[in-house]
Amino acid sequence: MKRVYRSQSQKMIAGVCGGIAEYFNVDPTLVRLAWVLFGLAAGSGIVAYIVAWIIMPVGSYGQH
Repeated sequence: MKRVYRSQSQKMIAGVCGGIAEYFNVDPTLVRLAWVLFGLAAGSGIVAYIVAWIIMPVGSYGQH
């Protein structure tokens, strides 16, 4: 079963966007850009990021 983890190799702050990008097999920059746009439009992006940071487990370096 495929699971989403915080990325250790593609992280800028906590690895949340990098982990989501690895899960969906897309470029992490696109996920980061979408997250910023979501945060600016909806205003709850920072809170959603912190919640994801707390609930997403940390993955290992070789995990995809």
